[in-house]
Amino acid sequence: MTTKNQFTAIYKKTKDWFIAWIEEIPGVNTQGKTLKEARENLQEALLMVLESNRASSRTQVRKNQKARKELMEVTLPA
Repeated sequence: MTTKNQFTAIYKKTKDWFIAWIEEIPGVNTQGKTLKEARENLQEALLMVLESNRASSRTQVRKNQKARKELMEVTLPA
């Protein structure tokens, strides 16, 4: 199953690098020599964190038969 989500990417230019992070998810951050490279790296970092979090959660659900899993949809204020 695939879903399309939107996240807020923040880019900050330093002397030699662009640093980047996702506002909504702690731990999703990276850097790049160019803005394009920072964007590509940030997308990869986000996918890796989401995959890791899902895998960890699925392991916990399998271990705990009383756990309940459901999709949640929220609308965030701008």
